[in-house]
Amino acid sequence: MDARLNVFGNETAGKFLKRIVSAGSVVSDSTLPAATQELVKIRASQINGCGFCTDMHTKEAAAAGESSVRLNLVAAWREATVFTEAERAALELTEQGTRIADAAGGVTDEAWANAAKHYDEEQLAALVSLIALINAFNRLNVIVRQPAGDYRPGQFA
Repeated sequence: MDARLNVFGNETAGKFLKRIVSAGSVVSDSTLPAATQELVKIRASQINGCGFCTDMHTKEAAAAGESSVRLNLVAAWREATVFTEAERAALELTEQGTRIADAAGGVTDEAWANAAKHYDEEQLAALVSLIALINAFNRLNVIVRQPAGDYRPGQFA
């Protein structure tokens, strides 16, 4: 299957991608744990049905040493015992921030307060920014039907 639009070879899409990748480096350089960052990217990508980002971030997480057990359980994190309380709070915030239209008012005060128990203000800012960022990447890839399965870790480094 081919993408509807070659976002990597298109001038406008290329400029857009360059800017959101740059925004992502701000989050990557934050003190938000790298493992949490990958879990957030994977979970939002699963919810949004973005095969390209799910493929990319599961492979990047595995290359960084994440266990296959944890990667396989991201979609069922509520029932899984392999995630920390902080990771669970981040995953809940991710789900609510990704499914923002599903609930009146978006993210609940409870989900926010739980995340704030585990992350300082700078980490919360990074987490919120990351959730917004991965949702932008997901939407771009889903709209153009970017194929999944061929990503290699470090491919875009």
